[in-house]
Amino acid sequence: MKKTLRLLLTIFVVAVAVLLVALKYYDYIANPWTRDGQVRANVIQVTPRVSGPITDLPITDNQVVKAGDLLFRIDQRTYKVALAQAKAQYDQTVDQLDSLDKQVEAAEAQVKQAEASVDQAQAQLRSAQAAIVQSKNQLERYERLVKDGNLSVASYDAQKKNYDVDRANLDRSTAALSQTESALAQAQAQRATAIAKRGAKGDENAQLRSAKANLESARLNLEFTEQRAPVDGFVTNLNLRLGSQANAGAAAMALVDKNSFWVDAYFRESVVGRLKPGDAAFVTLMSYPDTAIEGAVDSIAWGISQQDGATSQQLLPAVAPSFEWIRLAQRIPVKISIKELPAHVELRVGTTASVMVRVGSGAAPASGDGASTSAKPPPVPKALQ
Repeated sequence: MKKTLRLLLTIFVVAVAVLLVALKYYDYIANPWTRDGQVRANVIQVTPRVSGPITDLPITDNQVVKAGDLLFRIDQRTYKVALAQAKAQYDQTVDQLDSLDKQVEAAEAQVKQAEASVDQAQAQLRSAQAAIVQSKNQLERYERLVKDGNLSVASYDAQKKNYDVDRANLDRSTAALSQTESALAQAQAQRATAIAKRGAKGDENAQLRSAKANLESARLNLEFTEQRAPVDGFVTNLNLRLGSQANAGAAAMALVDKNSFWVDAYFRESVVGRLKPGDAAFVTLMSYPDTAIEGAVDSIAWGISQQDGATSQQLLPAVAPSFEWIRLAQRIPVKISIKELPAHVELRVGTTASVMVRVGSGAAPASGDGASTSAKPPPVPKALQ
């Protein structure tokens, strides 16, 4: 009897253990998982914007840097000289504009003076015209009186001389007006030339804006000689040396963004349809096989590269042979964001990861019935990793 009881108890314990193992194994089978995962991050290609030899290199390979830290410095002497030249050119432009302002003021004064001369000449012409009219009328009256014998010829001759003088004054006044109008036109042309040379006033002046732009460009180029870290990150594969030539537009070093890590998991297309953004994901790194990292499905790729049908060298479609009884599922990239990284885990770009996703957990409530789906599972068994 006791032997039978012990046997039954043993069978029960073994059955419970097998059931627990089966349930846990089912957990990994029922929820999509893949061993084809890879740690990714934004790798910034640090590219200088100016050229020159490197004179300062305070960093070392694989060093951790913070945003704003100096990565390297390019020889500044050439750019300091360029900045000094730009400053001198700016000062010279300011002086030239001051001189041009004075020329414009002088031209304005000449125009006003010429306008006053024109007004005076016009007044003299009007006076001469009035005088010639009066003198002519008087001469015509004297002419009738002389014919009637009521006036001496001498008086008539005197009036005739007065008329000739008034007519000469009218001619001189007309010529003077024409001369002053010509002087006014010349003064106005000189003013327009001076204004054109000076351009607009103040900050809108093209010469001043050009000088300011050149000065700012020289200042920026000097600032660009100091290449600083744009983000917190890790220096990797550093090949720069003191004296190396840095070329503008050519990547000089790589910087891994410390805060941009994610995992690309490649799931079979047969299970991708069950995955939704927000579903809980659990990542196990090959370098940390005993630690499960919590994450979530961030997004699912909309396509992968076409393998069959690409044009060959003979401009014919390249189609690989297939076997009708074997259909290989394509792998679709699924981006997994990492929620919280354990303190002892260090992520490295390109390392291998296994990923399991709990289907439907993204829409599950945070408590109550959803608590079981959000519970953190153990690491993926090494047999599955």
